[in-house]
Amino acid sequence: MNNKFFQLVLILGSGLFGAVLADWIGLPIPYLLGSMAMAATVSLVSYARSGQRLWFPIRLRHTFIAIIGTMIGSTFSSDAFDAAPDLLVTLGAMVLFVAAAQLINYTIFRRLGGLDRVTAMYAAMPGGLIEAVSLGEKAGGDAETLTLQHFVRIVLVIVSVPLLFQLVTGETVGSAAGQTLEKAPAQLTDTALFLILAVVGALVGPWLKLPAGPLIGPMIVTAVFQATTAVEVNGPVSLMNLAQLVVGSGLGANFARSTPRRLLAAFGLGAVSVGLTLALASMFAIVLEKVVPISFQALLISFAPGGVTEMSLVALSLGIAPILVTTHHLFRIILTVTVAGILTRRASSGDTR
Repeated sequence: MNNKFFQLVLILGSGLFGAVLADWIGLPIPYLLGSMAMAATVSLVSYARSGQRLWFPIRLRHTFIAIIGTMIGSTFSSDAFDAAPDLLVTLGAMVLFVAAAQLINYTIFRRLGGLDRVTAMYAAMPGGLIEAVSLGEKAGGDAETLTLQHFVRIVLVIVSVPLLFQLVTGETVGSAAGQTLEKAPAQLTDTALFLILAVVGALVGPWLKLPAGPLIGPMIVTAVFQATTAVEVNGPVSLMNLAQLVVGSGLGANFARSTPRRLLAAFGLGAVSVGLTLALASMFAIVLEKVVPISFQALLISFAPGGVTEMSLVALSLGIAPILVTTHHLFRIILTVTVAGILTRRASSGDTR
């Protein structure tokens, strides 16, 4: 299929079918998990037959990331300032978590996976897919292995966390029926304001070179607008499912990067890594819950080693402290990438062996 438009329709169409099927089955966050699974299946089959990946535009993903950021910003309230002292405790704990997770994952990828030292070190990073791949490649690691392993990490986390919540609570979470972000039914003017803030934030974030700019820019712009005016930002709740569909389908399309055999091996290693890292995150959440007035659920999602966009969307879909979760994931990724950058510069200058 050569026409890019029809390739995109195929990905989104298969994603929509998977989302509806997942909703019917009763999976948590069906429009994210269902679309990802079905788009991945179609992408793998297409790649096996043609040897080419189906086209999925990065601009479309960034557009809906901006919408997710705006949604997160719209949940901001002055109560968030009351949690500032608690952040000193939880972000401090995040430093310890990142160090422990890095050590555990390095051992897994080096000993169990048999990866070379450099590739194992950057594959072990608990965050920053793009940065981990680029820095690891610069240091002499295998870029394809790093890309696949970090992609698998993100997928496993966003699948396992909602399923764990469903197993624990016994309720289907993250569906449109169970999650309402609107404070009142959105009017045309509300939707227009919401979209304007999304556009402005999408421009401001990359212009200021903010980390995860397409997400953080709209989040900050919307939060500031809501905090400094008497107007509450109120976007249509239908955008939630649409954002899940686009992000999930885009993730699924990336499965065509590798062969089924390599994917199976990567998922085997990833399952061990993510399982132990989530267990570590749960331990931190259990301890911190006794120290700060933040729920175990919010702390677990905050420490889960997924991508900042995907985990923010999970928090938003589950209705669990999305701004708090985004702050923790942003800090984790900045910390991880900063340390990795220092190690890369030292390796380049010959300071490490």
